[in-house]
Amino acid sequence: MLHQSAISSHSPIGVFDSGVGGLTVVRQLRQLLPNEHIIYFGDTARVPYGTKSEPTVRKYAAEDTALLLRYEPKLIVIACNTVSALALDTVQETAKGVGVLGVIKAGATLAIEKSEHKRIGVIGTQATIASYAYQRELHRLNKDVQVFAKACPLFVPLAEEGFATHEASKLIAKEYLAELLDSRIDALILGCTHYPLLKPTIQDVVGKSVELIDSAEAVAREVKAHLAQQQLLSDATPQPPRVLVSDMPQRFRTVAERFLGMELGEIELVAL
Repeated sequence: MLHQSAISSHSPIGVFDSGVGGLTVVRQLRQLLPNEHIIYFGDTARVPYGTKSEPTVRKYAAEDTALLLRYEPKLIVIACNTVSALALDTVQETAKGVGVLGVIKAGATLAIEKSEHKRIGVIGTQATIASYAYQRELHRLNKDVQVFAKACPLFVPLAEEGFATHEASKLIAKEYLAELLDSRIDALILGCTHYPLLKPTIQDVVGKSVELIDSAEAVAREVKAHLAQQQLLSDATPQPPRVLVSDMPQRFRTVAERFLGMELGEIELVAL
């Protein structure tokens, strides 16, 4: 068990996701908190989580959290909407007192703040949308909000293949988002950490009257506020993130560098 006394401002932030998508969260954290040391774990052996059952997602989430605890983090960030939706409590229990932040509360809070007419769209994986986690959180924050949700599973492979601005992505986005636009949404939550890579295409399709809510950006803001409140903000020299994976597909580095917007050093293979 990790003793709280071991935690200091120079302790790392642990971030995990099922694959590379959570690196959009790391990218936002690095922009907002350049002095923080970040350890990222991508569970590439078992990706994707978005199609798995809840018991399986809970099992994986507990194992991912236990892995990050080996590095004595001061905070754990769930950079996975599926885990945030289905297993936030599992991560909190496994973390044994270390702070835990998920992307759903952060994204929902920012959406309520930005939406003028409280007509909010949510897009994500099948598991995230079916969980109703965003819908519940939005209604908890504002009982009068109207929520319109749509699963957009093809956005994930398009982001990973580097097709973010391809004409095919625009056609698929038009198909997926038509019913949300018919519902006259004024804000749209990008409820999957892959989706920020498709931001320009999605914004083009929905138009300027719809505010895009980037859950990666939202959780980075929440991390900063949490660390400031706990007096755990680091003043260390900036360093590249440490990247761990559970399997080493050859294309991981290429896709990871696209998501992170920088070159990576060694990518470490770890056993769960």
